[in-house]
Amino acid sequence: MKQLKSIVTLADLIILAVVVWINPTFPLSPYHPFEAPHIPNKVEVRYLRPLTPDSTARLEQTINAQLNELKYYFKVHNVTDDGYNQVAYYNATLKDKLEKLSQTSGKAVKAKKVFVAAKDRPLIAVKMSQGYWRSGRYQLGPLTGKALTRDWLGRVVSVVYQADSVVSGVRMGRSSFYQGEMDNDMLASGHGFMRSRSGNYYEGNWLFDNPHGFGFHSSAYRPLRVGEWKHGRFMGERMKYTSERIYGIDISRHQHEKGRKRFDIDWSKLRITSLGARHNAGGQTFPVSFVYIKSTEGTTIRNRYFMSDYMKAKKYGIHVGAYHFFSLKSSAQTQANYFVNHTLFRKDDFPPVLDVEPTDAQIKKIGGDDVLMQRIRTFMEIVEKRTGMRPILYISQSFINNHMNNAADIKQKYNVWIARYGQYRPDVRLLYWQLCPDGKVSGITGNVDINVFNGYKKQFEEFEKTGYYK
Repeated sequence: MKQLKSIVTLADLIILAVVVWINPTFPLSPYHPFEAPHIPNKVEVRYLRPLTPDSTARLEQTINAQLNELKYYFKVHNVTDDGYNQVAYYNATLKDKLEKLSQTSGKAVKAKKVFVAAKDRPLIAVKMSQGYWRSGRYQLGPLTGKALTRDWLGRVVSVVYQADSVVSGVRMGRSSFYQGEMDNDMLASGHGFMRSRSGNYYEGNWLFDNPHGFGFHSSAYRPLRVGEWKHGRFMGERMKYTSERIYGIDISRHQHEKGRKRFDIDWSKLRITSLGARHNAGGQTFPVSFVYIKSTEGTTIRNRYFMSDYMKAKKYGIHVGAYHFFSLKSSAQTQANYFVNHTLFRKDDFPPVLDVEPTDAQIKKIGGDDVLMQRIRTFMEIVEKRTGMRPILYISQSFINNHMNNAADIKQKYNVWIARYGQYRPDVRLLYWQLCPDGKVSGITGNVDINVFNGYKKQFEEFEKTGYYK
């Protein structure tokens, strides 16, 4: 106690807390004795970093990239989605920052300075291992209130204590800034946000300094990620199944034939009663807003039920589209013409779909990804030219990740329909999500593929008019 008492005077300790707060490089440690540095009577606070025209331009570019991703988010979400208000608030702060930057565009901005007199400096405690310094006195026992300290990595932390238990804090690192709830090791735990020097931003739940639970991550270098996190890994977005969503189905001869048995579809009773085993709709049922019917496969297979299903769906006011199952055993040109020649296309039909589901071995056998992508381009171009509608590409998310690295033009030009049967929405921009193969629909015998449109009524009406959605 005598050693500690000789280190710091009443006036010095007050100044010390402010200096450590201002100067993260000062080697304060809660575990070791320290010596007070020379403290000036006035402390200079720089509260605005100097900006050059180049750094301003880079910052504007980063913010615009983030706003572009956020624009897409708001197109396919509404206030009923988890985290919508958090994302909306962040979007507003980015716009405000961009507006302020535009006012200084092309100009160098100097750092402003403020000098804080000793009498105006806050009385912040300095936390030690067994007690704390405040108002020039060292006190043993638990602390309640604000204090400055360092964590085990040496990062400066401004902490709020409650009976010596950490409640929340602000932590400054070399490349990032965190503010929010913390545990007693001063690791992010609970709700908080972190911003990095590169412009990355995460807000949401934390556990042991990693995103864990619900949160969103915004960056200029990758798509916006909103949803569930597990120990720092993004799992995906869980979608809420509400009556505001637009659902549809896709069918083939399998909805009419089970072995030797034959079944009709009662189109007057059509209504989705289950979204499959993995998706809990809470007992809700949903209307069928669109149906896609398999028409052809390869160059020899036709769905004998296509025409009757097509006409009945139209009769009951359901939007209809046709799809072709792609084969690697015949040319793309021949398949495209076979599909168009044996399929009915009428005004107000939804765009045709190319269903691509080859195995890795099949792709390798024909010469690899580039060969397959060229075949897809050929099919899509012919169908678009002959029908006047831009086709949709039906694939899996793993297909995009593993085989479309050199096909940016296809991803950009065509709408995508993703098959993914897990609980999380596909992590790509898409038109439809096929969320299960085991749904139930009144009026249809057996399992049915259930699909959801990626958006709401306004976006669906836009797609109805244009047949295209990006």
